[in-house]
Amino acid sequence: MADTGGGSGSACVATPGRDIPEGLSGDPFTQVGAVADAVLYEGYLLYPYRRSSAKNRVRWQFGVLLPRTWVEADGPVAEGVSGSADSWYQRTECLVRAVPGAVLRVRVRYLQLQRKQVEARGEDGRHRPVESLRTDDGTAHLSFDEAVPYEVELCHPLEELLRGPCTAEVGAPPAVETENLGAGRVVRRRERVRARTTVAAEELADGLYRLSVRTENAGEAPDTRAPRARALRQALLAAHTLLGGKGLEFVSQTDPPAALRERARGCRSAFTFPVLGGPAGENGEAGKDGDGATGPVLLSAPIILPDHPQVAPESPGDLHDAAEIDEILTLRTMLLTDEEKAEARATDPRAARILDRVDTMPPEVFAKLHGAIRSLTPVATPVTQPPEARPAWWQEGGDAGLSPTTDTVAVDGVPLGTGSKVRLNPRLRGADAQDMFLVGRTAEVAGVFHDVDGSVHLAVTVDDDPAAELHGWYGRFHYFRPEELQPLGDGAEPRP
Repeated sequence: MADTGGGSGSACVATPGRDIPEGLSGDPFTQVGAVADAVLYEGYLLYPYRRSSAKNRVRWQFGVLLPRTWVEADGPVAEGVSGSADSWYQRTECLVRAVPGAVLRVRVRYLQLQRKQVEARGEDGRHRPVESLRTDDGTAHLSFDEAVPYEVELCHPLEELLRGPCTAEVGAPPAVETENLGAGRVVRRRERVRARTTVAAEELADGLYRLSVRTENAGEAPDTRAPRARALRQALLAAHTLLGGKGLEFVSQTDPPAALRERARGCRSAFTFPVLGGPAGENGEAGKDGDGATGPVLLSAPIILPDHPQVAPESPGDLHDAAEIDEILTLRTMLLTDEEKAEARATDPRAARILDRVDTMPPEVFAKLHGAIRSLTPVATPVTQPPEARPAWWQEGGDAGLSPTTDTVAVDGVPLGTGSKVRLNPRLRGADAQDMFLVGRTAEVAGVFHDVDGSVHLAVTVDDDPAAELHGWYGRFHYFRPEELQPLGDGAEPRP
């Protein structure tokens, strides 16, 4: 075995040789670790977890930072709010409140591609690359791309950042590892990943600052027309950033305190989406202004998440499939044939662990995957019907006293019902991430619906949606709580 570098690293490298300052030796990112790991391995290997699966031949779809020369071979890339498009950099901008002596910790995390090449040993003792190899014990081994985690931690006193940006190398070294199989061997190779992170701070007001963290691939592509699979060997995969530290309070970008909303809109992140980490309601989650959200940790991920994302406690382990639904994926994995499971096990060790977990899952663990009720929120907005006439459930024709097309709900003293014109003001925290694109748009109410938990939602069609009429015909609507809608002038009265 020849090893030219380590597989992962962690260092406080804001200034070469400086240790993590006293009082920062604990890990502020523990509370967001499970979610960060889920982001790291999102899309690592998709069901049915086999090399022969077509969708596993085009992997690494989020947070991919490739050499700039390769990315821009056909022109510059357009910035987006998340990292679903290949880029050569990520930029996170956010607001933070800080006290004198505050220290920022930035942890840059990503996967480094590892090429697993199976080699058969010939009669002359030499090894030659093959696609697959079966050892004497019947175990199959397949050539396939894997990945290993890598992270670097940077520590910067806020005062240092205010004097000017700080840049540090966050690349990963090359490595070669060899595993002897008797009839052959497996050689795992990682190429050098060149990357750097620049951190900057700007004072906006007394105790309020804008932070900027930019991570970029600093490598050069040997061939700008090389296939993507080849370019990925020099890429940062599933790249994301954690921000924490001492004496810092991060401001939510999706639900900031009212006094900071305009400043929050001035933050421009690219190819990543920053959200507050850790459980909601802890460590000063309510902002100093009495509304909005703040917290001690920020997760800037290449996928759109809500503030305080959590892994469902019922989930028994990672399945790596985008927005995974554990029950469905577990059932489907159980139904794989013995031949399919054998190929999956030979494809990747993580696939083998998924199969082992599914095959040995106790019935009581599987039963928990069927679903859970997190909370039942009481209705706070008055509805025109009296409570005794409003059951907490509704089916078409199931109750003569309840009708989405004729019921109304009072908003700011105005009864809203079918035909009412409204402006959309969705509450972004805890809502569908797509709602951010509907803020301020006008819409027409299509119906008033009563949920099983007793709450009320209004179905609407967006006015400038070219498919609004088609959606109405199919009964496909956007749904909002009454407090997320604003009646529009004289047109707020419902149609008779």
